Amino acid sequence: MQVKFSEDVVPLSDLKINPGKVVSRTQSTHRPILLTSRGRGVAVVQGLEEFEKTAEELRFVKAVAQGLMDVREGNTVSLADAKKTLGIN
Repeated sequence: MQVKFSEDVVPLSDLKINPGKVVSRTQSTHRPILLTSRGRGVAVVQGLEEFEKTAEELRFVKAVAQGLMDVREGNTVSLADAKKTLGIN
């Protein structure tokens, strides 16, 4: 999801005039749109599917990072203990 600044920066006034067009563009390009006011970024409009995908990827990356920290700090259990806890033979 790479932002193309030549296409994906829209003045807030354009959103006010034609919100459907802005939303349609996010859905067709699968990229977020940066909304600006007086030349400064103020918000991002993103399609729901892309938002959910990004949120899921972020949760996964955080879980992996937490797992790596746990291993580094020695917060682990043996495979046998994990199987016993989960009731797996």
